[in-house]
Amino acid sequence: MHYVIIGAGPAGVNAAEHLRQYDPQGQITMLVAEQVPPYSRMALPYYLADNIAPEGTYLRKGSNHFESLNITLKQGRASSLDTQNKTLTLQDGETLGYDKLLIASGATATRPPIPGIDLERVYNCWTLQDAHKIVATTKRGSKVILMGAGFIGCIILEALDERGVDLTVIEMENRMVSRMTNETMGTMIKDWCVAKGINVLTSTQVTEISENEGSAALNVTTKSGESLQADVVICATGVRSNTAFLLDSGIEVDMGIIVDDFLQTSAPDVYAAGDVARGRDLSTGEYQVQAIQPTAVEHGKLAAHNMVYGHKTPHPGNVNMNVLDTVGLISTSFGLWMGVEGGEQAEMSDVDNFKYLNLQFKDDVLVGASSLGMTQHVGVMRGLIQTGCRLGPWKEKLMREPNRLTEAYLACAQSQNVSMSAS
Repeated sequence: MHYVIIGAGPAGVNAAEHLRQYDPQGQITMLVAEQVPPYSRMALPYYLADNIAPEGTYLRKGSNHFESLNITLKQGRASSLDTQNKTLTLQDGETLGYDKLLIASGATATRPPIPGIDLERVYNCWTLQDAHKIVATTKRGSKVILMGAGFIGCIILEALDERGVDLTVIEMENRMVSRMTNETMGTMIKDWCVAKGINVLTSTQVTEISENEGSAALNVTTKSGESLQADVVICATGVRSNTAFLLDSGIEVDMGIIVDDFLQTSAPDVYAAGDVARGRDLSTGEYQVQAIQPTAVEHGKLAAHNMVYGHKTPHPGNVNMNVLDTVGLISTSFGLWMGVEGGEQAEMSDVDNFKYLNLQFKDDVLVGASSLGMTQHVGVMRGLIQTGCRLGPWKEKLMREPNRLTEAYLACAQSQNVSMSAS
């Protein structure tokens, strides 16, 4: 049996290792798009901050790790897929046959279509090569403009602040990290960054980047009329799933690869995992791309199991979750943090001390939660949402005192243990 994996991120690597565990004799080939060993994008900020060497980003530290597992790493990028004949064509024209295929091709950073976006010293921060360029062209005091204050943008922000650059952040939404915060919480994150000496411009966007004659600096113009100077501009305005090579393959794609409960695509013997796959959301039961590393790792393991043993293990779904450190301020969101129709919410806010907690209920079940500066509740929020525990009288207590989450969780766990004993 020949297993081929497109992609060498967390989903692909985890799948390869579990394929070897489940099938000691099978042939495993993992396609690596970049000319470096498999690495974690989530580790790139640590490299930017000079906390680790480039090798510290590698997913597996041993130089012969994959060789010892008899997993072949093949450098190349997919250009097309023939699911009828089970062949994959690479960009250099080489073809690769497979018996079972896993698409874990991840995502690619996008850039807005504005004048000057392709100038030198305008970078993404998505690949190790991008990180090398940023490290080589910035130092303490360098003027850096960061386009985008979403989840990825704020991770980069944290690293750039540690790097000691003179940083300006430009975000088109009216708050920071808008996909995991409401206006109150997102504005508090902005105020925290400003208090730390970071210039944050919200409700605007970059409209043009140009070179200054006789100067090495770039000129950045915004929609609201600012004209800013920068040594480097970093674009963190979004990503898209890597699916272009699937054109005419017969595999259904809609903002990511459509998969079933077993992570199989619309083509037999072809599976998908990670940032490229529309996996099940535990909270809604719907399928969507969850571009977070824990989901990718779980997808990889589950896909490998079903590739070897057949469709015996359905995907229960992942809790949509984000945990973010923004210059020392921890923010979190879990599940349906924005609430549900007909639901109720409880909120506590201490703006002066940058503390915030929001709970979202459907009947007496916690379905979503978000917090700022209150890390003691992180595990409890995820546990209550993931188990769907009925809170009973604790729901009303939490409506009055949201910070009693831990007590509610313990009471819920005790109630479930009693019910199990009785049965």
